Amino acid sequence: MRILVVEDDSILADGLRVGLGMAGFTADVVSCLEDARAALAGAEYRALVLDLMLPDGSGLELLRELRAGRAGLPVLLLTARDQVEDRVAGLDAGADDYLGKPFDLDELAARLRALSRRSDGRAVAQISHAGLELDPGTRSAAFNGQPLKLSRREFAVLQALAERPGRVLAKSDLEDRLYGWDEEVESNAVEVHIHHLRAKLGRDFIETLRGIGYRLRPEETSPSRSASASS
Repeated sequence: MRILVVEDDSILADGLRVGLGMAGFTADVVSCLEDARAALAGAEYRALVLDLMLPDGSGLELLRELRAGRAGLPVLLLTARDQVEDRVAGLDAGADDYLGKPFDLDELAARLRALSRRSDGRAVAQISHAGLELDPGTRSAAFNGQPLKLSRREFAVLQALAERPGRVLAKSDLEDRLYGWDEEVESNAVEVHIHHLRAKLGRDFIETLRGIGYRLRPEETSPSRSASASS
């Protein structure tokens, strides 16, 4: 889950980048409205964590711009302001959630997962598809009732595909979900992760549409691991 964090406190920003990374997020961090606008224009994010008090203006300016353009990007306001009127102003401007400083990183991660669920139209935390069970909160996975050991990026690839199993994701879409600005991407990184996942789930569980991308096989025809192993 790639998110954008707009926070001008460099110590907090670095902590968010590292901490959210450990929680399974890919966080790009900027410190002002100008850079935030450029980031949003150049990449697709699943959520925006937005400070209100920034060097070149209020985060509410950016929030109002997004909502005026009918952008449905989930927005969580993160600010030291804790007055009721500030929370009301942020929510009325179009924010989806609000968290005051100081805050617990686990709570922030949980709120971001909740925003992602609502954006996808899911009511429950777990993601299920054709015998696959993913829990983004605990970073745990199972297939046909058996625990599945996945690396952080294998989990991210599988989560991206399982969130919308009928949708085809291009290689570039998966790279955007997996890697931030400061991370070097090997040309075959996605293919390697897909190969490892097929070894664990069965070669036909993830379909390749040549020249287009990847998707999970439709549920009614998804093979079990045992069936795939015997083919």
